Amino acid sequence: MEVSSNTEPPVCKIMDYGKYRYKQSKKIHDARKSQTVIHVKEIRLRPKTEAHDLQTKIKHIKKFLEQHDKVKVSMMFRGREIAFTDIGRKLMDQIKIALADECIMDQEPRLEGRNMIMIVSPKK
Repeated sequence: MEVSSNTEPPVCKIMDYGKYRYKQSKKIHDARKSQTVIHVKEIRLRPKTEAHDLQTKIKHIKKFLEQHDKVKVSMMFRGREIAFTDIGRKLMDQIKIALADECIMDQEPRLEGRNMIMIVSPKK
């Protein structure tokens, strides 16, 4: 088995190839076991979302953050609502203020096409 191909002459080692493949698969298995999977949950809103509904959505966001998931908050503008992006930005700011002590802002609210998107992640 070739250990180092960059040196002159290349360094080789005599070993059992089956044992080597077994050790490599064990390393990969242990690495997968120790890594954490981060899910991204999405909450969708509209500019006409009322105050109580907004509080319910904030509760859902808090629940997702407690489960150590990132949350993507999407504000959808339909038809002529796109002219009132300032209303959507105010709702996003309300959400940001409500979650200020429980999360980190990964992405500030910004308009992408007809959607305003904000991404938050839990504090470590």
